[in-house]
Amino acid sequence: MAVMVGRGAMTNSIEELAGSKLLLVTGSNTTETHPVISLRMKKAVKNGAKLIVVDPRKIELTKWADKYIQIRIGTDIPFYNAVANYIIQNDLYDKEYVATRTRNFEEIKDHLTMYTPEYSAKICGIDPEDIIYTAKEYAKASPKSAICYTVG
Repeated sequence: MAVMVGRGAMTNSIEELAGSKLLLVTGSNTTETHPVISLRMKKAVKNGAKLIVVDPRKIELTKWADKYIQIRIGTDIPFYNAVANYIIQNDLYDKEYVATRTRNFEEIKDHLTMYTPEYSAKICGIDPEDIIYTAKEYAKASPKSAICYTVG
């Protein structure tokens, strides 16, 4: 997000969290650093949203998570590259959106091909099924899915 808008941010507004079908929390100890956002996330979970936490640390939100994926420190990029690759390879993305609102998609697609769930899982120290689960759940919930990350 920082590259696109000049500042790191979530993919959704705080108000939109309550209506999300899936919250994907990554690299964020939200309960400590943004307690108000954490409360909104918990409310969304109570209202039926799925919560996936991807973090080396077992943060407080893992108690609320449908799935906690404890990746190794510094392996976020291989994890999310594999998620993106799985979504692309299995046609789980909005092709019209990509065709009308992106550039260089084929180059990105080609770059991601090496990041299979098996390849990235070895780097991350997790089961490949964790990557597949995340990709499927994120794609299924889109466009009512939110990626939430912060400093801390």
